[in-house]
Amino acid sequence: MNSTSASDSPALPSHAIRQPASPQMRRVIFASSLGNGLEIYDFTVYSFFAVIIGQLFFPSGSAVASLLMSLATFAVGFVMRPLGALLIGRVADRRGRKAALSLTIALMTLGTGIIAFTPTYASIGISASVLLVVARLLQGLSVGGEVGCASAFLMESGRADHRCFMVSWQGASQGAAALLGAGTGLLLTSSLSHESLLSWGWRVPFVIGLLIGPVGWYIRQHLNETHTATATACSLAQLLRTHGRTLAMGMGWMAAPTVTMYMVVYYMPTYLTQTLGRPQSFGFALVALASALLAVITPIAGRYADRFTRRKPLLYAVTALAMLTVYPSFILLSQENTLLCVLAITLLILPLAIGLAPSMAMLMEAFPRDQRVTGLSIMYSFGVTLFGGFSPLLVTWLIGMTGNPLTPALYLTAAVTLALCVLRWFPEHPGRD
Repeated sequence: MNSTSASDSPALPSHAIRQPASPQMRRVIFASSLGNGLEIYDFTVYSFFAVIIGQLFFPSGSAVASLLMSLATFAVGFVMRPLGALLIGRVADRRGRKAALSLTIALMTLGTGIIAFTPTYASIGISASVLLVVARLLQGLSVGGEVGCASAFLMESGRADHRCFMVSWQGASQGAAALLGAGTGLLLTSSLSHESLLSWGWRVPFVIGLLIGPVGWYIRQHLNETHTATATACSLAQLLRTHGRTLAMGMGWMAAPTVTMYMVVYYMPTYLTQTLGRPQSFGFALVALASALLAVITPIAGRYADRFTRRKPLLYAVTALAMLTVYPSFILLSQENTLLCVLAITLLILPLAIGLAPSMAMLMEAFPRDQRVTGLSIMYSFGVTLFGGFSPLLVTWLIGMTGNPLTPALYLTAAVTLALCVLRWFPEHPGRD
């Protein structure tokens, strides 16, 4: 086991302790969270309206076939994530974090605008489907570099003994973004007729994301840089030679948080509606609850995690908790009792909310500063692509093939088990600059 003991942990770098005052920290947190939240909102709100988008852009004689095509287009965005991780990660490590953060939000705004205003298949035929795929590719390229860059920027902007708390806002912003998307979906599905929802209502969430984009870009332009631009950062080949094992272990570890996020938050409305026959508004309400818990608990847990020098003990505990609660939680979801469903969602999201901050800190501390964004982006993007991006499509297909509504529980349990096994060999370098 390559972990570093508490006694062997390096001392906190002096420059990491002499950081700007708390008002500066609040500005960094706000700017990073707003931009990162918008990225996640724009990329994932698509999944909340996958059923409607399938009907409008991929018409078919089978409702299941339309949904599968829509989910396939959702998954296409994940194909671009690794490319975004490599390209934008290199920009962040060579030219600085600000340049990369501005690039990601510009790409995301463009992709979201295409989705918001592209006519449907009934109006322009196959061109509508093609444009939707192009938009998803742009969004995937953007998110591939966003998470790693925003996380590194947050970590490098704070004190070394506050790293988990600073990084926690990356996860909290994802929860807040999903809450905004789910809340918008709940409002629209509750207040609009099905005809209005099909006609124009589904576009509203994308228009909201499009309007916020320029605000996020402007704010990011006025942040202080945390990484000096350099042309001497190591090449990708050098990174693979020196940290190849760490990269592979990091991808495996990402199976647990990634599949949890995509099963519990992004896929849940579709699962509850299509598989369990619940009203669409009920699905959005449960996702709103999960998102709110993620947004609130993650910073609190991050503050607590900073009390410990090492990251692994807490991660072992929350991963084991997830293994024990996943399958019973999905059984509770199949019940008609609303309180049991609320309990199920809480049990599913709690391990993710508690473990997200120490997990991201551990992944970033495995790399030196001039390799950090590229390294984290590769682990995150490849992990998400392999285990999360195609999970809604795969699980929907498996449910159709087997007729087993508990397929998502089996898939999530397998992902958590893999992550728990990988965690043993992942290296720890707490306090690394």
